[in-house]
Formats: sequence, C-alpha cells, structure tokens
Amino acid sequence: MRGLMDKIKKMVIYDADREFYAKLFPNSVSKKDLLRLRIMTEDDLPSVLAIERKNYSFPWEEDIFTDCFTAGYSCWVCEYNDVVLGYSLLSIAVGEAHILNISVDPNEQQQGIGRKMLENLIEVARGRAETIFLEVRPSNTAAIGLYEDIGFNEIGIRRGYYPAENGREDAIMLALTLF
Repeated sequence: MRGLMDKIKKMVIYDADREFYAKLFPNSVSKKDLLRLRIMTEDDLPSVLAIERKNYSFPWEEDIFTDCFTAGYSCWVCEYNDVVLGYSLLSIAVGEAHILNISVDPNEQQQGIGRKMLENLIEVARGRAETIFLEVRPSNTAAIGLYEDIGFNEIGIRRGYYPAENGREDAIMLALTLF
C-alpha cells in the first residue's frame, strides 16, 4: 500500500488539508495555495495547446507534446478547480536537465503559477542532474526576471534560435547549478 501512495504522491502535488479548509472556510486560503501540480496526460493536450496558441506566434503543435510523452520527459500541468492554467516540460539526460517549456495562460499570469511550476521542475531535476538549462527570448522580460530571482545565470546567446515575425530572434541561455 505504501508503494502505491508514493506513486500517487509523485503524480499529484498539492496540499489536501488546504483544499479541505478552503471548502469549509472559503476566505481562509488563497487561490495560489490551491494550485495543483500533476503529471500531464494526453487528455490535457486540448487545454495545453490552447494556452500554447494564446502565448506564442509560432506555437508547438500536438505532435511535439506527444513526442515529449514518448521520450519520457517530465511533463506537468498546473490546475485550479480542475482547469489547466499552465504547463511545463523538462528533459533530463546524462546529468543535465533542460527546461523545454513553461507556459501560463495569459489571463492567469503574474499570480505565481510560473514560479510554482519552475520550482517543481527544479525539484524534479534535483538529485538527477547537476545543472538545469533553459533558453528564453530577450523580449520576455517577466520570465527573465523570474529566472534570475530563482538563481539562474546567463551563460550565452543562441543566435537565431526562435522564429519571429521578421526572421529569427536570439535566445538567452541560462543555467542553474543544482546542489
């Protein structure tokens, strides 16, 4: 039985006590406290793709997410009241972790959802990787601020990494050493 409970805990991350008290005393717990992280499934793809299309001029298509499942990447959604508000994807190989994507519905941004997902990915990578990497558009100043606040450092530039309306946009490469 303990093994089954450990597997469930790895798939869903939330505090059941907070959810219980929120039902009894609705004003005692904030929305941020009730955010639930769980492993992404194929059933989440319509919601994930809708967020992807809202946020990016050149969104990933469904096959990219399916490939991430097939490759065994760590794919997560963040939800509130069973509504997906954001998602995140992480690959880990040979002592390195790479954040492939973190995205929050535009109507839900600036509420701590991105930070919660980022911190989760760091914990997933901890003990399995020495360093965690990511790329970010220089124009995405809110994300850069979050990454720097968490402790990521700039390690380089990838020229022409992202598609853009007028050609290509560079990516800032960031890294965080995991202890």
